[in-house]
Amino acid sequence: MLAKKTSKNQITLPKAIVDRFPDVEYFDVREEKGRIVLFPVALNRADAVRDKLAEMGIVQEDVADALDWARRQ
Repeated sequence: MLAKKTSKNQITLPKAIVDRFPDVEYFDVREEKGRIVLFPVALNRADAVRDKLAEMGIVQEDVADALDWARRQ
């Protein structure tokens, strides 16, 4: 099966492959010995939120302060 990389570095997976992973939304992408390898990943939504907060520079103390503020209102 062929998959073509677009000018935006996107690849559409062939339907025959996608059909074998009906509930998979994300894949871990690795390079191994000159090959691109995809591994199905089930993301933990809480981990995704933590990653986004870290990306924004929000630390646990900021969250605690925000909760304290909200509970006083």
